[in-house]
Amino acid sequence: MTVTVSALSAKSAGAPFETVSIERRDLRPDDVRIDIRYAGICHSDIHQARDEWGVGIFPMTPGHEIVGTVTEVGSDVGRHRVGDTVGVGCFVDSCLECEACANGEEQFCAKGVVQTYAQEDYYGEVTRGGYSRQIVVRDHFVVKIPDGVDLAGFTPLLCAGITTYAPLKRHGAGPGSRVGVIGMGGLGHVAVKIAAALGADVSVLSRTDAKKDDALAFGARQYHATGDESVFDSLQNRFDLLVNTVGDGIPLDRFLGTLGRGGVMVNLGAPSDLLKIGAFSLLARRRSVTGSLVGGLPETQEMLDFCADHGIAATVEVISADQVDEYYDRIVAGDVRYRAVIDAATLR
Repeated sequence: MTVTVSALSAKSAGAPFETVSIERRDLRPDDVRIDIRYAGICHSDIHQARDEWGVGIFPMTPGHEIVGTVTEVGSDVGRHRVGDTVGVGCFVDSCLECEACANGEEQFCAKGVVQTYAQEDYYGEVTRGGYSRQIVVRDHFVVKIPDGVDLAGFTPLLCAGITTYAPLKRHGAGPGSRVGVIGMGGLGHVAVKIAAALGADVSVLSRTDAKKDDALAFGARQYHATGDESVFDSLQNRFDLLVNTVGDGIPLDRFLGTLGRGGVMVNLGAPSDLLKIGAFSLLARRRSVTGSLVGGLPETQEMLDFCADHGIAATVEVISADQVDEYYDRIVAGDVRYRAVIDAATLR
């Protein structure tokens, strides 16, 4: 039978969150029921809840960074047991049959991956995310949280961790590589920690010096305040890889000039406007710009294990459910260091 649980819900675009009751489905044979302990706030939650991408389905319960405890499993589930501490990220279903799914890149499923919230699933139901007390998820899309980690700090890794780990690994961040992280917010600070643990020479490029001490503590070797544009002259051809975590409002051509021969800028943000890049910024020194969309389930588990082995967690502020509206505004203003995580026990 279905189970009724408390959740936060926005009735319409930009509406304040209300505590409501929602139904979670009865278990299918390959389902896992999870009591949620923490749910992270991703900036994409804000875009969705305010319908800034124009694809929102309301009423909406956001949340795709979820850590909790397994309380029930379906008859065909063998990977997870009652009592396990597990996580759920950005997706809750895919066909598991196409080439992308077979290659462990479920995010590119040919049938269309099912987002954790605000999307109609394969059964015609709209998904509802982690700002709630409980969730039911197909077992393939549930990952194991390693023992002994900070659960609140690990929660944002279900999105911010894999979003940064995947391109860093793909583009060879490691000993001997020079990595620049553009912006040090929710994504950027995790990118610094992971790139440093991979062995890269990491620099942070941020508008002001306000986060310099934190950046160096997180593992960066250099910090450059780009509000002073003369800094770009000193950084010409410096980096092998740039990880751009900033959505809007930066001079991409100036940053591309900091890439050396064959250097790559990976764009992780989703700006509302078109990216504007001059052709000669790319032609010079064979530079390129690419994008990256999180990662598949095998790589997500690999990332979690890597972070546990290297003592990496997001730096978080744990908040109560009644603070979410306030923190949405604070996140937009850049006033959170560095991710906000909801204590689901405060949802009553």
